[in-house]
Amino acid sequence: MDNQIKELRKSKKLSQEALANACNVSRQTVNAIENNKYYPSLELAFQLAGNLNVSVDELFLYKNRGNL
Repeated sequence: MDNQIKELRKSKKLSQEALANACNVSRQTVNAIENNKYYPSLELAFQLAGNLNVSVDELFLYKNRGNL
């Protein structure tokens, strides 16, 4: 799953720290999510999207890796 967090965060001139504080998580968590090393909970995904003024499906791109 890819995400647009870094691009959207930078376009809004927000630091990782500022976004993390708005979502009540650590800067390291935001960094890990941006680098696809950690997948956020659904609640955190909605918080990130809300703070970046986009929908969750605009923020995250699911890559289908095969049929389920």
